[in-house]
Amino acid sequence: MAPEHLRRPPQAPPVFTATAQSILDDANRLIASSRKIQDDVVATVKPESATFDAVVKRLAHDENAMALESHILSFYQAVSTEQELRDASSKAEALMDEFFIEAVMREDVFTLVDAVLKKDESLDPESRRLLEKEHKNYIRNGLGLPAGPQRDRFKEIKKRLSQISIEFQKNLNEESGGIWFTPEQLDGVPEDVLSGLKKGEGEHEGKLWLTFKYPDLFPTMKYAKNAETRKQVTIENENKCNQNVPLFQEAIILRDEAARLLGYPNHAAFRIEDKMAKTPKTVNDFLGDLRSRLTAGGQKELKTLLELKKKDVESRGEEFDGHYYLWDNRFYDRLLLEQEYSLDQQLIAEYFPLQTTIEGMLKIFEELFGLVFVEITGEDREKVAPSGKGSDIVWHEDVQIFSVWNDESEGSGFVGYLYLDLFPRTGKYGHAANFNLQPGFIDADGNRRYPATALVCNFTKPTPKKPSLLKHDEVVTLFHELGHGIHDLVSKTIYSRFHGTSTVRDFVEAPSQMLENWCWTPSQLKSLSRHYSTLSPEYLAAWKEQAAGKTPPAENIPDEIIANLIRTKHVNDALFNLRQLHFGIFDMTVHQPESHEHIKQLPISATYNRLRHEITQIEGPESLGLGEEWGHGEATFGHLIGGYDAGYYGYLSSQVYSTDMFYTVFKENPMNPEAGRRYRFKVLEKGGSQDEMSILTDFLGRAPKTDAFYKDMGLA
Repeated sequence: MAPEHLRRPPQAPPVFTATAQSILDDANRLIASSRKIQDDVVATVKPESATFDAVVKRLAHDENAMALESHILSFYQAVSTEQELRDASSKAEALMDEFFIEAVMREDVFTLVDAVLKKDESLDPESRRLLEKEHKNYIRNGLGLPAGPQRDRFKEIKKRLSQISIEFQKNLNEESGGIWFTPEQLDGVPEDVLSGLKKGEGEHEGKLWLTFKYPDLFPTMKYAKNAETRKQVTIENENKCNQNVPLFQEAIILRDEAARLLGYPNHAAFRIEDKMAKTPKTVNDFLGDLRSRLTAGGQKELKTLLELKKKDVESRGEEFDGHYYLWDNRFYDRLLLEQEYSLDQQLIAEYFPLQTTIEGMLKIFEELFGLVFVEITGEDREKVAPSGKGSDIVWHEDVQIFSVWNDESEGSGFVGYLYLDLFPRTGKYGHAANFNLQPGFIDADGNRRYPATALVCNFTKPTPKKPSLLKHDEVVTLFHELGHGIHDLVSKTIYSRFHGTSTVRDFVEAPSQMLENWCWTPSQLKSLSRHYSTLSPEYLAAWKEQAAGKTPPAENIPDEIIANLIRTKHVNDALFNLRQLHFGIFDMTVHQPESHEHIKQLPISATYNRLRHEITQIEGPESLGLGEEWGHGEATFGHLIGGYDAGYYGYLSSQVYSTDMFYTVFKENPMNPEAGRRYRFKVLEKGGSQDEMSILTDFLGRAPKTDAFYKDMGLA
């Protein structure tokens, strides 16, 4: 049990006791309060007497206070089991977004902010950054346009784009499709996946219901021997959310119109201007260079996979047609790893039970960054809950909550709260992501508010015979998202605007991507691992039942399995990165049309499918005569509606920075606590409160370089 002082956080965790009505009431109360503060500032301050404290700081304190509640009001739509609550949460987000659009287009407030900027007061660096960003924000939101029809139209577009974003994500969260298959059609899919599928009744008697959620989808694409099954899943998965097709098209047309109203040639130019890349040309050159370096490697990998497919198909007495399709890729990628590298992903997963893997990851972060994680359970939940009721501080019974502290070497102070929500549920956000619930900041009285952050994932649920087991790529995903959570927790900024992961989009992934390297380090894989059969007598009995007389496994993953796994790090890497390039190039294509007329005429789904084929060289249903409109992948591409528009390239460009940081500072000794602390305080703690390139340069001791990125990919 944790020492007494670590069981008494100085700040209570948030509560999750909302009703549909209270969510809407709270949103309206926050809006009314914020509007009043803006009105009061305008009523009491004249441009000639405007100062940072009288204008910008008052608005910032209001933004801080609002964020303590607004993030949670929007969060319910991603995690609540109640349809009513999810609907109210979406509606509350729409109300708040509409208010934010109005607020950032208030000319009376902008006049005061403009006056403060011109006054050029002596300010601390973070306050100066806030003032400059705030000023630019008003201009980028239409106040550079003359009052009248143009500005009104811009405002109308902003409001509609907000509605589209909420509706698009809601459709993805609520998606509940699937396909009935016979057990024969799912031959090869692991038994623990099949045993978790819903069983059919009536006309579906004897069949199994396969959903498009990750724990069903990925194992089926990797293991189902029947190519027709994989093909059907691929096509239907790309058509699972077709109500988003017109929303996506409307969004890119409206974005282009808005950018042109502001005087930009296209939406990409508008979005990238304040990122690290600065111009679309920089992005296009980077993506083009990477594509040219990867293409030959991709073709070589495809040739190997095609030969493997030929061998496999003919060994089953079937005729090989000479084609390699989308639905072949995960299956033959897995087969190649098994046959050429003796890599059995199912066996590896046995060494990574979810809960012990999380414990191992938290231990790594404790050692590296000087933190302590204390899980809050049972009576302790009641003691920290403001209401005295432990269930009030989580939104679902599956959720784990930790209080996070500095260790003794860092002063033992409180850091914040970490929540883990790890298993799929109906209506829940379907991918893996980190959500800030409450930002950290310094309040109006000069006291620090501590953050609360949540990891929302969709790993396979435990069964009586097996705990939830993670494939290695899921271990990497968990480490990545936990990396965002740590960024969110250890950030210490004055203003919530800059807290945690509130950095530019083409840097935000770098801290998490950098931490992924620990999942490819032998010593760390060893320490993270623990065979599930060693966790309890029941699990051991279940393992023996299916192991058919094998020797009981070692507690930690054997060195030869680790060596095999690490050898595969870059196997089919060119194809993986060409897939990322497809997303990035599609994103740039739809956001930098030659003219507004051109974007209105662009066949988006056909463009998405054509670019995928051209870039990855992997064939899709279009090769079978189904045309280029066979699927609508853009309708399931939440990133491009949820903030990564003209920014998906950031996943690849962030890797340049993350690889440079790892090779330069951590590669020789990933568990060096001195380097870990330096990374925590020089990079993570800063959030977005300083220019990101300055943060990087300061940490590296030089400007970032691409050498390590290309070397790591084998492209140097």
